[in-house]
Amino acid sequence: MEASAPGRRRRRGWRRARGAGCALSWAAVGLVLSAFVARASPPVGYFIRFPRGFRLTQETVKIVGSSSFPVKVYVMLHQKSPHVLCVTPRLRNSEMIDPSFQWHGPKGRIISENSTAQVTSTGSLVFQNFEEGMSGVYTCFLEYKPTVEEIVKNIQLKYLIYAYREPHYYYQFTARYHAAPCNSIYNISFEKKLLQILSKLVLDLSCEVSLLKSECHRVKMQRAGLQNELFFTFSVSSLDTEKGPKPCVDHNCESSKRLSKVQPRIIITSIKAKNLIERFFNQQVEVLGRRSEPLPEIYYIEGTLQMVWINRCFPGYGMNTLKHPRCPECCVICSPGSYNPRDGTHCLQCNSSLAFGAKACL
Repeated sequence: MEASAPGRRRRRGWRRARGAGCALSWAAVGLVLSAFVARASPPVGYFIRFPRGFRLTQETVKIVGSSSFPVKVYVMLHQKSPHVLCVTPRLRNSEMIDPSFQWHGPKGRIISENSTAQVTSTGSLVFQNFEEGMSGVYTCFLEYKPTVEEIVKNIQLKYLIYAYREPHYYYQFTARYHAAPCNSIYNISFEKKLLQILSKLVLDLSCEVSLLKSECHRVKMQRAGLQNELFFTFSVSSLDTEKGPKPCVDHNCESSKRLSKVQPRIIITSIKAKNLIERFFNQQVEVLGRRSEPLPEIYYIEGTLQMVWINRCFPGYGMNTLKHPRCPECCVICSPGSYNPRDGTHCLQCNSSLAFGAKACL
């Protein structure tokens, strides 16, 4: 967001005024900022625009296999899985005499009654609380007779089952403030006050403001002397994302239902928080522009607010539309089988520009 030419002239005018000795005491800064909180009341409605490329991906409730290639299945971390059927599309609509189902996973044969994985009487595989270490190749061995007179037929169906989780959605902001000398304690006090106000603004939305970086620099302006400026970088994210997924305990936690409810709520909440913060900085410009008194020692520099929408995957997960076309917006575990249950580690990098430490491990 670039500052307009009038805005730049006004900013230089403020700086010349301050250079002439027009400065308020630092105590006035807190009063000016506090006034914005009362003014920045939540608007009645919001025009919601989803980030470019955002799309919900819903899992089918029941997934069938293929005799030609392994079928990929995506299960949200700590949630109940769809029913993975031990049949092909053709066999699903056909009669089978005396069918027998046997499932094998990455760690061997799956018992029909297991605390985490269950095989139903019709041969479907269901996970109740899917963990990272459960990702891998699963094979179902099916025996059946098409008719009573025919011989027994055997078929193997393979599934690649991946754990995935929601991306870490948040907005990243950068803003610049005219500052006191860089070694002044007033800058530190102002930083704390600013974070308190921003946190209060988004408190009712269950969002969290986190300071990512704060630096003070001396900046040489055109046709002006050296100025002290604070460079703030902070993030605003929903607490739902920070807490991470919770274990599924009932049928309402099906991944398709959860995706259709949780993701929009997190994103819409983040957009509302972004609107409040953007309004807060705009109001600082408006209030300071109407002031007849000298400017405070520390004030926001018009036009320096920058906003970036980020949806990154947590370490060990990544987005890969080529490898996972059925789940393009999912943060899928990088490498099934690389998880080490002894120390809880797995691959830390993944093939995605949106992932932390973007390097291929698939």
